[in-house]
Amino acid sequence: MPTSTPVDPSAPNSPSAPSTPATTWWARAARPARPPLPWAPMARAALAMALALAAGLLAHRVDLGVFAGLGAMHATMNDRVEPVRLRARRIATAVPASALGMLIGSALQHAQVGALGLGAGLTVTAFVSGALSATGPRGSAAGLLLLVSATLGSGMPLPHPWWAAAAVLPTGAVLVLLLGVPLRGRRTPGADPAVRALAAVYDALGRMLADLGTPRGSASRQVLTARLNQLQDVLPPLPRQPGTPPGPAAHRVHTMYRAALAATEAATGLLWALRPVPPEVAAVPGLLARAVERGSTEEHGRTAERGSKAERAGEVPVPDWAPDTPSRQALDAALRAAAATVAGREAALGTAPAPPPDPWRLRVRLVSPGAARYGARLALCIAVGAALTAALPLSRSYWVPMTIAFVLKPDLGSVFLRSVSRAVGTVLGVAVTAAVLSLTPGPWALVAIAALCVALLPYATAAHYGLNTVVMTPMALVLLQLGGQDGAAEFRPRVLDTVLASAIVLLFGHLLWPERPRHRIEPRLVSAAAALKAYLASVVRQDGPEPRSEVWLRRTAYRALADARAEVERGLAEPPPTGRLAAEWLPATAALERLSGAVAAFAAQRRYGGRVPERAEVERVGRALDELTAAARAHRPPTGAAARPTGPHDPSRSALGRAADELDTLLAGRPPH
Repeated sequence: MPTSTPVDPSAPNSPSAPSTPATTWWARAARPARPPLPWAPMARAALAMALALAAGLLAHRVDLGVFAGLGAMHATMNDRVEPVRLRARRIATAVPASALGMLIGSALQHAQVGALGLGAGLTVTAFVSGALSATGPRGSAAGLLLLVSATLGSGMPLPHPWWAAAAVLPTGAVLVLLLGVPLRGRRTPGADPAVRALAAVYDALGRMLADLGTPRGSASRQVLTARLNQLQDVLPPLPRQPGTPPGPAAHRVHTMYRAALAATEAATGLLWALRPVPPEVAAVPGLLARAVERGSTEEHGRTAERGSKAERAGEVPVPDWAPDTPSRQALDAALRAAAATVAGREAALGTAPAPPPDPWRLRVRLVSPGAARYGARLALCIAVGAALTAALPLSRSYWVPMTIAFVLKPDLGSVFLRSVSRAVGTVLGVAVTAAVLSLTPGPWALVAIAALCVALLPYATAAHYGLNTVVMTPMALVLLQLGGQDGAAEFRPRVLDTVLASAIVLLFGHLLWPERPRHRIEPRLVSAAAALKAYLASVVRQDGPEPRSEVWLRRTAYRALADARAEVERGLAEPPPTGRLAAEWLPATAALERLSGAVAAFAAQRRYGGRVPERAEVERVGRALDELTAAARAHRPPTGAAARPTGPHDPSRSALGRAADELDTLLAGRPPH
């Protein structure tokens, strides 16, 4: 989701240094994002919820309608603005886990197991849920819903027969999927999420070119990398069998994507070198974005054979600006190639087709130490919650483990923030529900309220977890009311349950068992350093204008750097000591990001300046990367000062030499073994 990205405090000319972050941890944690309204997922969510509940009312089986509504809500939690195939894959991974969890919880309730048996069953489920959550983004969503549904199934009133709850739950998810299937007929290229993502990439590239040499440059680069990551995830699939040509639309989008990658590398090199470009050159990517949005690629694919004037309708002129450095020459060539691809003409890109997107890029084995650690951490909190709910007179014991499942998700943000936001958001949500139900609305009014709440869920989730809780709490209580429970009598217990669950997570999942940077930040830095080393090796040994594999090694390195930066930013939103430890790794993260720009600048020097890499420089950079990797594995953040060039890079000097100097300065203050 688009969010406002802070200026990199380690970037050159930045107004703030790494040791004094621009905002305190609590300000970072409380600051909401401002995502655009996702109208399509919001409309799908509201309509699917309304249809599920209305069908239950009309069939006089509102109990089944409530569970179908839960399925619609769980599908909405995993709905995105992306192609149908990706939406279907994401929802098809999460909802079956939700149905399985509902079956487990329903079976425990139907068997009338005691408090000990119920606690043991939920604890085992929590361990599996936590381990599954460590396998990647989809596994995280599936693991969350597995545990949440198991807790709901163990306490909510069950329909007859008892297993019908799990059987009917996927029907609401199917409604969400079906409502997102495009109607038959001609579709404009602008309606394709891949085309929209490509236009967003060119817009971000234009902003970065305009910000070259300013304190905003590093933040613009981070936004551009995020847009490229989003585009890579929504690219149409290429044929798996070698020799099978892709469809025309997929071929065009992939070609433009490869052209955008080349322009990104050149722009990253200019950012590192502190060399701006003329405003008319910085405006070219914006013109390319508008041409992509107009659908010029598809129209030119139809008119190029006729040679009509329409062939030139999408032409974006690139000014003749006489680039005077290798990086500027690389940018000029890349922009001209991008303009040709957008206009539907062939361009010499020199790269291989894109590999298939890897949405499981953070995957680890289910039995890895990270998966076992998170699974045990979640299981401990669930076990403590089950013991306390058995010992205390709580009316709906399932609310405590359900809240723990939602809060203890370190891959979704600060656990401390989620604990506090959950408690505050529940109080506000209960107050809103109390005001609504005080009007004693009928069942159809409750259906409308549930549809409205679920429609707000996609935006609230992207904006802030506290707002997400404010929206989800009324929806859950309204569904309970429709299912036959007296929601008005449950307000005070719900607040107490939420506060208890948040306290359990804070004590056992955060203070006594914190998620330290060595568990999340340092492995990402190791992966980023390894990817940068592979990218550098491909640049050093290049034989032609640009090796076909170099672009994908570069893309892998940039994506790994974005993952490391995201983990550091997440850690900075935690209170000390976690936030302090994350801040200690911020200079190293910024240094690796700057190194990626230096390698990009050196690649331009090799292609357009004919520079031969000096073995000593390459070895210095490789040795520094090895030392930084060893420091990350030993949990020893470098303490040296970050190098801050005050002027543009001299193109007569090797970019690798200056990069090696910066890394040596950072590692000079490394603490002893």
